[in-house]
Amino acid sequence: MSDAPLLSVRDLKKEYPVTEGLLGREVERVHAVDGVDFDLARGETLGLVGESGCGKSTVASTTLRLEEPTGGTIRFDGDDVGAYDRGSLQRFRRRAQLVFQHATATFNPRMTVGETVAEPLQIHGMADADRRRAIVEDVLERVGLAADDADRYPHEFSGGQQQRIALARSLVLDPDLLVADEPVSGLDVSVQASVLQLMADLQEAFDLSILFISHDMSVVREFCDRVAVMYLGEIVERGPVEDVFENPAHPYTRALLETIPEIDPTATASSAPLTGDVPDPADPPSGCRFHTRCPVVVRPDDLTVDVGRERWRAIYNFRLALERDSIDRDAVAERMTSPTDAAVRADVRESFGLPAELDDDRADAMLDDALDAFVAGEEDAAAAHLRESFVSPCERERPSPAAVERDHDAACLRDPEP
Repeated sequence: MSDAPLLSVRDLKKEYPVTEGLLGREVERVHAVDGVDFDLARGETLGLVGESGCGKSTVASTTLRLEEPTGGTIRFDGDDVGAYDRGSLQRFRRRAQLVFQHATATFNPRMTVGETVAEPLQIHGMADADRRRAIVEDVLERVGLAADDADRYPHEFSGGQQQRIALARSLVLDPDLLVADEPVSGLDVSVQASVLQLMADLQEAFDLSILFISHDMSVVREFCDRVAVMYLGEIVERGPVEDVFENPAHPYTRALLETIPEIDPTATASSAPLTGDVPDPADPPSGCRFHTRCPVVVRPDDLTVDVGRERWRAIYNFRLALERDSIDRDAVAERMTSPTDAAVRADVRESFGLPAELDDDRADAMLDDALDAFVAGEEDAAAAHLRESFVSPCERERPSPAAVERDHDAACLRDPEP
């Protein structure tokens, strides 16, 4: 068996134009996927995980060329998928199949299960109806259904059974690659477990490579060999599942791991929660795209370490709120019974957790000047004062993946201070 990966993706990009007006003038572009790299070995399962909207499903559709990528290269079994002509693309799609999240939405309600599962065989030129029927019955039994279920309709089955039908349809061509896009997210826990076990059995039986897309870290840990964590169109951490889960290096990965339910009711979160909203992919942040929400964003080099991470993050959040126009003096005053300047100042300090005093004299003066400007209703000036001392290297530098340990890397500047 060749050591070369079955699937190799380099610098994959997908942008969508945003237009306006009768003439459809392009005004901006959404960077759904921006420079994604990964390899998938033969017989391996790679989990692609992240929040909704991070670009996972776009990676799936562009990798299979259901959508044309904006840039990058996709190599399948050594061949450039982007260079495929129509015939080569059809042969590629026989070897690479997709399983969707909502199976029922992909079925034609007027077609029986047998017709649904047999449709790929017809598309790829199998004209012998008896042979198609025999293959369909065999694959239905392999996914845990009965051969005579071929004569029933999809709506007669439960959600878990419908996902089994979807798996049968994807496997009927005996593919080498299965791209599973949230295949168990709509199922309850017990059904999830049975479908995952089925997929593991089918992987061994069909010698499949699986690109498994999910937002559920616990499912990824259970099912995958390696994991790649996506945020806002980029992969921020990747490596063997156990390495990443036991030693997460990127703060976004740590935040996702905190979402896994703990059996111990006394257990507490080991990292700070995320702050802020996911940025607009049409206007992603400069530098590290996660810095607007990162609980451990790196402090500037010219601040003393006595500023401390927690106090630094509080001031940084205040600056970001000013720049996003999500706070103003009048709004603060409206919720107060006695909106004096001193009261507004105290309210802002309490709301953002701003320290009363900083050991760094220059930073302390900048914070005081910013609060004075805010109290005077000059929010832009307040933000400008904070930008003089409170700009993180994470805003300026786009981190490249760095090795955490063998086969495990993360794209993070990683502040070493406590």
